[in-house]
Amino acid sequence: MTVVVFGIDALDPDLVDPDQHPNLTLETHDRIETINSSAGEPSTHELWPTIITGLSPEEHGLKLDDGVAWENPVLNFGSTVADYFLPKSLQTRIGGWLLTNTETDAFRTNVTYYEKNELSTVFDGYESKAIGIPNYVVNPNEEDREHQLRRQMGDLFARDGDAMGGHTSSDPDQFYELCMEMSMIRLARIRRALRSRQHELVFGYTSGLDLIGHVSYDRPALQGRAYEELDEFVGELVSDLDESNELVLVSDHGLQDGLHTEEAMVAATKPAMIEKISSVLDVCEAIEFELDHTDHTPTPPSDQRTKLGDSDKVREQLEDLGYL
Repeated sequence: MTVVVFGIDALDPDLVDPDQHPNLTLETHDRIETINSSAGEPSTHELWPTIITGLSPEEHGLKLDDGVAWENPVLNFGSTVADYFLPKSLQTRIGGWLLTNTETDAFRTNVTYYEKNELSTVFDGYESKAIGIPNYVVNPNEEDREHQLRRQMGDLFARDGDAMGGHTSSDPDQFYELCMEMSMIRLARIRRALRSRQHELVFGYTSGLDLIGHVSYDRPALQGRAYEELDEFVGELVSDLDESNELVLVSDHGLQDGLHTEEAMVAATKPAMIEKISSVLDVCEAIEFELDHTDHTPTPPSDQRTKLGDSDKVREQLEDLGYL
């Protein structure tokens, strides 16, 4: 039995409808509270560490400084110098330029950060698989297609402080296709991990919906199409579930008119799993409760199992042949 969690960045409770999006709303869904960063709006950089630890950004320490993840390991040296010599506003502009014009990834904090700071996560103590969680990098040398595309978008996704969504795209339609490809890749990895039957918990993430939302503030139909397609993709994951599996969808915030909103959402195939989730701070505990109170022991595929009766017969044959 496996608990599957799919983190969908910017899945907005106001933009889903059970009739139009049955796979994004599942058996039950609800809006939940999120947390604003120092920049005045919810931050992906801060919120996924919160979701997997149940701790506020102040407690887990991965905080945004005026809109830029300046403490990222890639920028550590620059951060140390900048704290002494550069005002915060200039740090933000430099960080924004680096994230737009280099291959720097803002959300690549290594899992060792949690270990060194004695921070417990939802993955601890379980047979678990983490797929692309922002700021929870199990293997810094491993990348999938979503990581590669995020780093190589160039002017397809450029930071622009004057644009309504804070970003512009030289070709929104091409950008849309890349973002949907990113989402499909992550869902494929989640489905493969579920089908392997090796894990109690599979927790994957995609940023595709968030990225599309930031550049479609003047093209709402594009964002609407992303919800429709993502609903179909999640439907394929739902078809992989059996009666022993549970699926939870969770977002870190919503996104409308190109800007992050201050409500996130959860959905689940098992209503009891999310009954006590009212905030992003509650997600970790709800998942752990399910794992602790229901048997989720991984079981290998049926063609790798040996029935007890067959095992006895094999043993008898080996004894007859003198091997035992």
